[in-house]
Amino acid sequence: MSEAEKSPRGVLYVVGIGPGAKEHCTPAALAAIADAEVVVGYSTYIALVRDLVQGKEIHRSGMTEEIGRARAAVERARDGAKVALISSGDAGVYGMAGLVFEVLRTMEWKRDGSPELRIVPGVTAINSCASLLGAPLIHDFCTISLSDLLTPWPVIARRIEAAAQADFVIGLYNPASGRRTRQIVEAHDIIARYRDGGTPVGLVKSGYRSIQKVVLTDLDHFLDYEIGMLTTVLVGSTNTFTFEGYMVTPRGYTNKYTWDGKVRPGQKPARSLVLDEAEAPLSQEHSE
Repeated sequence: MSEAEKSPRGVLYVVGIGPGAKEHCTPAALAAIADAEVVVGYSTYIALVRDLVQGKEIHRSGMTEEIGRARAAVERARDGAKVALISSGDAGVYGMAGLVFEVLRTMEWKRDGSPELRIVPGVTAINSCASLLGAPLIHDFCTISLSDLLTPWPVIARRIEAAAQADFVIGLYNPASGRRTRQIVEAHDIIARYRDGGTPVGLVKSGYRSIQKVVLTDLDHFLDYEIGMLTTVLVGSTNTFTFEGYMVTPRGYTNKYTWDGKVRPGQKPARSLVLDEAEAPLSQEHSE
């Protein structure tokens, strides 16, 4: 009997389950969990999919135990099991996928070896929260985690400043916790150097979960609200506006076209936007 026959090739699914509700879990994610014999995950995320994992071997652990979860999932899959390692949102966005690759690298894993690796995308927190707020991500945006548990705060602060100066819509992950309260205040102070106090800001806590809470406010006032680890903060660009309780960032169509569909003077469809040499970036009036 060959070595391959002695040791069947396992499968490691790295699965993003989205916000947590089944209706926002992709068919591919549902299929991966259904196919798995073993499910590994953070206790809270296991609870979100408890109806999907009944009868399976479950390995759950708490916050700060990510390395242990990644190693357990890789080792069980390497030994021939079908394993689903789950993350909320997308496992490749602040999730477990990167850590899995680091573990595989230390093991000198080869792509044609065991386990077979299948990364299953999911709906990210920034996407799910944006849908509850309206359409804040229609133009360029970025996400920044305010957690300095693994990244030095000066690095995070430089990223916030660069994003604010470049006029990105900014999504702030992990904005605060019981022991981390100053970071969101400092982030506000950095952004306020480049944005008006009336800039729309959306706060979404536990989007699409039972304790969901959505607040639409502005840069001057968002710190007045409760902000914790389950909150995602979306700070608008200088062109973001509010409309009927929604937060909207225009794509810029009215920079080139009028509302009757005609091309503005000096512009051409499907060609680069043209500005007069003396003109600053187009006004808020045009953008909206």
